[in-house]
Amino acid sequence: MTMRVIDSLPAMLEYSRQLRLQKLRIGLVPTMGYLHEGHLSLIRLTKKNSDRVVVSIFVNPSQFAPGEDFEKYPRDFEHDLTLCQQEGVDVIFYPAAVEMYRSDHTTYVISDSLAAKLCGVSRPTHFKGVATVVAKLFNIVQPDVAIFGQKDAQQSLIIRRMVVDLNFAVQIIVAPIIRQQDGLTMSSRNKYLTPAPRQAALVLYQSLQKAEQLIRQGETHAATIQRTMMTMIQGVPDVRLDYLATVDFDTLEPVQKIKSNTLIAIAAYLGTTRLIDNVLII
Repeated sequence: MTMRVIDSLPAMLEYSRQLRLQKLRIGLVPTMGYLHEGHLSLIRLTKKNSDRVVVSIFVNPSQFAPGEDFEKYPRDFEHDLTLCQQEGVDVIFYPAAVEMYRSDHTTYVISDSLAAKLCGVSRPTHFKGVATVVAKLFNIVQPDVAIFGQKDAQQSLIIRRMVVDLNFAVQIIVAPIIRQQDGLTMSSRNKYLTPAPRQAALVLYQSLQKAEQLIRQGETHAATIQRTMMTMIQGVPDVRLDYLATVDFDTLEPVQKIKSNTLIAIAAYLGTTRLIDNVLII
């Protein structure tokens, strides 16, 4: 089957309507493009859970605040096209901003309590943009299943809650983090890193590994674990910490004692590049 590129909302809606008439299960992988192995793992998981795979590629302006990296966010559609063809994607949905947002667009999806925590402290409008564009993609593509990555843990939680709260008929699957060989999470923004910050960034995952080691050894005090992690991170001058948190993964409320479903999450700046990482204690 030849892969299609659809760039208009009416055409995407009609494509999905035809699949539904055939009772075929639609899987969606929402992306902002510049695809890497992390995205490809989501595509492969989607293929196992659907009959047709749609990958959306859209750098969403509403999730970038003024002064953030919307204009310079890495883009390479031809590269993305090749990877999607190799992975057997059925459709790339590739809309322009004027297709997704009318000039008089005024309606947004807001997750008050969850979006104000963690990344929402330094990026207060970010998740409003994320939730809005994902809701729009759900309405346009009409997927039966959508796959998100655990690297964006807060985002995946907000989307899961949005699906429940707004009664979307879509199954949400959260896939494991994919890392490079040295442990750095796969991220399109890694492109920004020059060699020294790239090396310094490894301390983020190393500190999370240390936290997991302490927990396996019986440590349950969140403050003790955080102190150990902070000592490691502060020992690397190129890293500027945004936050380090131990929270309940259902509420994002801080926990004092580590237990099942605790998320240990980090956000940090390497120069002007902001990276996130986390581990979930099961």
